[in-house]
Amino acid sequence: MRDGVDGMRRRAAEGLWVALLLAILAFLVVYPVLMLLLGALTDTNPVIDGFGVFRLSIANFTTVLSNPNVGEALVNTLIACGGGTAVAVAIGLTFSWIVVRTNTPCKGFIAAVSMLPLFAPPLVAGIAWVILGSPKTGLINTMFKWIGLDWRVDFYTLSGLIFVFGVYYAPYVYMFTASALRNMDPSLEEAAEVAGASAFATLFSVTFPLIMPAIISGMLLSFIVMLGIYGIPAVLGAPANINVLTTYIFRLTNWSPPLYNTAAAVAILLMVVTGVLVYVQQKVLTGRSYTTVAGKAFRPRNLDLGPWRWFTFSLAMAYLFIVVVLPLLALIVAAFRKFMFIRDAASLFDMRQYSLMHFNSIFENPLTLRSIYNAVEVGITTALVGGVLAFAIGYTIHRTQAPGRRAIDLLSTLPVAIPGLVIGVAYLWAWIGLPGGLYGTIWILALAFIARFMPDTVKVLSTSFLQIHRELEEAAWLCGKDMLGSIRTIMLPLARPGVIAAMTLLFVLAIRELGSSLFLYTSNTMVMSVLLLDYYEGGNIGKTAAFSLVQTILLGVLIGVANWLSRGAAQTSVGRTG
Repeated sequence: MRDGVDGMRRRAAEGLWVALLLAILAFLVVYPVLMLLLGALTDTNPVIDGFGVFRLSIANFTTVLSNPNVGEALVNTLIACGGGTAVAVAIGLTFSWIVVRTNTPCKGFIAAVSMLPLFAPPLVAGIAWVILGSPKTGLINTMFKWIGLDWRVDFYTLSGLIFVFGVYYAPYVYMFTASALRNMDPSLEEAAEVAGASAFATLFSVTFPLIMPAIISGMLLSFIVMLGIYGIPAVLGAPANINVLTTYIFRLTNWSPPLYNTAAAVAILLMVVTGVLVYVQQKVLTGRSYTTVAGKAFRPRNLDLGPWRWFTFSLAMAYLFIVVVLPLLALIVAAFRKFMFIRDAASLFDMRQYSLMHFNSIFENPLTLRSIYNAVEVGITTALVGGVLAFAIGYTIHRTQAPGRRAIDLLSTLPVAIPGLVIGVAYLWAWIGLPGGLYGTIWILALAFIARFMPDTVKVLSTSFLQIHRELEEAAWLCGKDMLGSIRTIMLPLARPGVIAAMTLLFVLAIRELGSSLFLYTSNTMVMSVLLLDYYEGGNIGKTAAFSLVQTILLGVLIGVANWLSRGAAQTSVGRTG
């Protein structure tokens, strides 16, 4: 009878816990999305009219679908993201094969450095390529002129946007395909070679088809991420009047008066496109066997390229120079040079043309320090609150049998299909018309970031949970610990590296996020990414480059500190379990 009472109490506690998590997820995700949909179906201005009266209509959708500007933005979006994805797949797949399956020299160095573009904010990457590829003052064109080549590059084009998208997001494809290549049984390739297939034929008939899930996952992830990016199209497309959906949405809210309803309708369109792609990804990867790892032990082989290994090494070095070294040099030159007008190459190396004037100028601006403080405050708030919430969600999904955990899993994954810019518009609609609400505070930015990056955080923590055997918790229960006690003494110490990694990820993503911030900041809550865009739109490329370096260095220092803390946590956890 006592056991029955205890069981009823436990089930009641589980029900209340699940209800609490569902309510939090509904507050963070469902309510803003519903308000975004409501905004798209009404002609109410939330700033002027508030939320008193709603006149439902599909006029906004008919206006959007019949507007040629929206159609042009959609076509440009699909071309830019599709072309960028093709370039990213070609580069990422090639590099994963070079690093994992060949005897190319310095593979560890190549693998580490090729991931650096992921740590630079997209807006910073776009600005660096503006400095390099501007048709009039670009450093690449200056060097071409100096060496006597009648060549010109212009990155203010759709092809320039495709190129930058491709080289910037190639590491996404590399991460997926390199892991798959490491785990693939080489006996399948050996069987193809015994059957008379050449190494080239084996690569395209056996190797790449067998890692097709990883290729498709990396490809669709790159495409989905590109769909929601604002920074790169804003700096490369705007000068040539090339609109994509993200830049068009922002323009709608910047018109006078702001067209919030039309922006909501276009945001819904962007969310639908993204959701369809996520659904397609899941359907493509189910229903077909790609199993390549069996119970038999194997060691992934390295293909001996002979003299050709120096060709692949040169190819890797050329990519790293173009993607890492050139943009960094461009930012350094623009940040320290007094004026960006460069007559010739000799002028480029004239040290009298360089000074700290741009750094002095940005730090004399009170908004600079305020934006840094706001960004760090939002990052810490997002990391702490989002980390605790992700831990609770991951533990409930993977370590309990609580009813409703599947619903929690679904709601926490939903933001995968919602681009950051759309989350910003949704939170704008959810809070701007409510008196005394969250709009205009640091908290609305933090909550939007938590919702935006929740799937990434839960995924990082879920990996840690799945690595911890259940028998450790069961042993704690036998020793008299309740669930909270076992979490405090077993799960949290063992999962500490994953927790720190998840919080670090949240912190870094929050500091560099631009899309969600564009619609939610005020003059008192401006963050670094928004101020960087403001510097760029002000037309001073020197200040823009200087502040880009400040943001990049700050991110690098924070990532380094976080890695140091994570290693310390891992050693502590191992010591406690030994």
